[in-house]
Amino acid sequence: MRISTLRPLTGAVSLLAALAFLGHAHAADRYADRPETQQFINEMHERHGFDKDALTFIFRRAQYLPSVIKAISPPRDPVAVRSWQRYRGRFIDPVRIKAGIAFWERHRESIRAASDKYGVPEEIIVGIIGVETIYGRNTGSYQAVSALSTLAFDYPRRAELFRGELENLLLMAREQGRDPLDYQGSYAGALGLPQFLPSSVRNYAVDFDGDGQIDLLNSPKDAIGSVARYMQMHGWESGAPVAVRAAVGTDANLVPLLANDINPAFDATALASHGVRAASGETPAGKAAFVELVTPGEDSEYWLGYQNFYVITRYNRSSFYAMSVFQLGEAVKAAREAAVTARR
Repeated sequence: MRISTLRPLTGAVSLLAALAFLGHAHAADRYADRPETQQFINEMHERHGFDKDALTFIFRRAQYLPSVIKAISPPRDPVAVRSWQRYRGRFIDPVRIKAGIAFWERHRESIRAASDKYGVPEEIIVGIIGVETIYGRNTGSYQAVSALSTLAFDYPRRAELFRGELENLLLMAREQGRDPLDYQGSYAGALGLPQFLPSSVRNYAVDFDGDGQIDLLNSPKDAIGSVARYMQMHGWESGAPVAVRAAVGTDANLVPLLANDINPAFDATALASHGVRAASGETPAGKAAFVELVTPGEDSEYWLGYQNFYVITRYNRSSFYAMSVFQLGEAVKAAREAAVTARR
């Protein structure tokens, strides 16, 4: 099937495109000429019926982006620079909290409706969108086709993942009747207010505003509903805890707890046998992971992360990320309630 929205470049746009191609020293910039891209095009034709010429047109305009490789590459010594307090400070700050209050007020009916339908607390929905894009302020400026082509064909360590996302981007564009070259997002190809990868858009996003299309960039309602559905589909337990501070005894044996990473595997009895309990004194029912949040030069924070904490890590597989979502949501909720009380 030919992608009907493709159109030839003309006039000044054609000149700019030509100059862009000439300006790149990397021979891989012209993705359409590469064997691995041709193989991908053939696979898309055989599996999904795409027109080969239409895909060649797209890949002649996709560019190799060195900044994408730089952004996604891990630091040379990740352990040395890992700091919970520094990470937390990027997301739980007055600017983001203020923006979160405004977003919640502006979209309170949609947030409430999504929470009611999918069983995900309002503050978690608000926390995720706030951490991801500051409520739509920073949704990314990379052309998604170029970013995903760069990662699919020039980042071997995760090429398989991003080939899959490139495939899903093309399928999504066809389903939505859009030009694949028009999508913009993060360096990893994540899109819209909630920064869904193309596969997540196709699998979890919903038309929550009822206009007949899914638009995570221009429809906050769609973004809100899609975040809530994503959480639900990944196992969110309505009414259950997310995380509580942990108290660690002087004779605690933490090694086996930490070895389990973020998987919620320990009930209250197992935690107690290792010298760990909830700091509040009453450990919630259900299994938890023992989470250590490390800041170099300071004492670590210890938390018990339950199933819902684990679900947040399905969005981004990091305990730092999940705790930032949880704490930003809580901070916005508290500030919003305080503002309401002050107005009375």
